[in-house]
Amino acid sequence: MTPELKERIDTIVKDNKIVVFMKGNKLMPQCGFSNNVVQILGALGVPFETVDVLEDMDIRQGIKEYSNWPTIPQVYVNGEFMGGSDILIEQYQKGELQETLEVALAS
Repeated sequence: MTPELKERIDTIVKDNKIVVFMKGNKLMPQCGFSNNVVQILGALGVPFETVDVLEDMDIRQGIKEYSNWPTIPQVYVNGEFMGGSDILIEQYQKGELQETLEVALAS
């Protein structure tokens, strides 16, 4: 990954409390896994930003290296990698996700 790309991703992750690197955007998810994440965050009523990896191949490949995680979507909260669709579903079902996001948004 180039230093410039790392800096671009760093800026996106740090400038947004909750950001989802996904296929499509929150209004038009382009895959089922991305849609799952959008639906969960929407159900919790939290504000979040999205980055459409289909519009930027550098970001699409770079985010996988950045997080050392091979799949999309990827969710970051307060600058920290939370995981992808499966992890968010699991945390949501256990009732842990809402608390994590409330704490993040309050900080």
